[in-house]
Amino acid sequence: MADRDVSAGTRTSTTEEEAADAVAETTREGADGDLHTERRAAVVFNPTKVELDVLKAAVASAETAAGWGPTIWLETAEDDPGIAMAKEAVEAGAVVVLAAGGDGTVRAVAEGMRGSGVPLALLPAGTGNLLARNLELTLDHLEESVSTAFTGEDRELDLGMIRMRRAGGQTEEAAFVVMAGIGLDAQLMSNTDDELKKKVGWLAYAQSMASALKGGRRIHMRTRLDEQKARNRSVHTMLIGNCGSLPGNILLLPDAAVDDGILDVVTLRPEGPLGWIQIFWKVLVENAILRRIESGVGTSLEGARGKVRAMGYQRARKVGVRLDEPEPIELDGDEFGEVVGFDVWVEPGGLLTRVPTGSSV
Repeated sequence: MADRDVSAGTRTSTTEEEAADAVAETTREGADGDLHTERRAAVVFNPTKVELDVLKAAVASAETAAGWGPTIWLETAEDDPGIAMAKEAVEAGAVVVLAAGGDGTVRAVAEGMRGSGVPLALLPAGTGNLLARNLELTLDHLEESVSTAFTGEDRELDLGMIRMRRAGGQTEEAAFVVMAGIGLDAQLMSNTDDELKKKVGWLAYAQSMASALKGGRRIHMRTRLDEQKARNRSVHTMLIGNCGSLPGNILLLPDAAVDDGILDVVTLRPEGPLGWIQIFWKVLVENAILRRIESGVGTSLEGARGKVRAMGYQRARKVGVRLDEPEPIELDGDEFGEVVGFDVWVEPGGLLTRVPTGSSV
């Protein structure tokens, strides 16, 4: 599903000339000094997310400074947020593909580039920028992002894959780079006011979150992780993540890494308000604060952390889920309709991404 919302915070006041000058200087510093006119980049862009004239000026300046040939420009469509465009870019010989849009554009372009060996460069836009946040890339800095696409280094990332089953028996396969979720997570995506999201970004989810929390509806399912025995579960929410961080610096999956070949699974099963308080404490205090203190001082605070009955963590390479009733599902923040079951697996190193040279993340 295409990124149709436009966050006011994603726009830039940079002029075409300023963007071109800044990116040219940065790119010349990072280029290897040789002409590579046979090399071409491609940009897959969501026209509702970018200031196209400024972006084109920045990219043109970078390609000239790097000595590359003319860039290929491909616009997303309402019925295709970038999958076919990414495949077209690879087939046309692009040596790097820039995804200019929100999380939906990034997810779709990553799916189209699955296993291609061509790196994906991120030009963050929109309200989430989830993959860029988890890679700790600079947000809202067009010149640096464009320059990185032409002069950065490649890093292998895991790619999440899902095969969804519909009530009518149809199946659909898709990729995700951050998370897949049912329950509260998917309800937030389907119930959030689109117009409010355009105006205030992620704050708009507070409205639908309040409504979802009041319901407390349980989802009955049968799950199987790797080769373990299948078991019945009753949960409020299930999230399967390739990355751990959400907007607002929320560390939901503290052990998740984008390149460890493992998926991290969290289930929420609160019993009333106290259960939600335990979950919020675990996520907002233990994950976000105590773990970062441990990292900073090199000292374990295991005694201050503990298991929460209302929240469970597991890890697996494959996850199978069968639902008693159809439930909405989301991938990287986009709605994907209702499903009666799904199988998720990880493809280690399934996606190359372009990061700044010397990046330690």
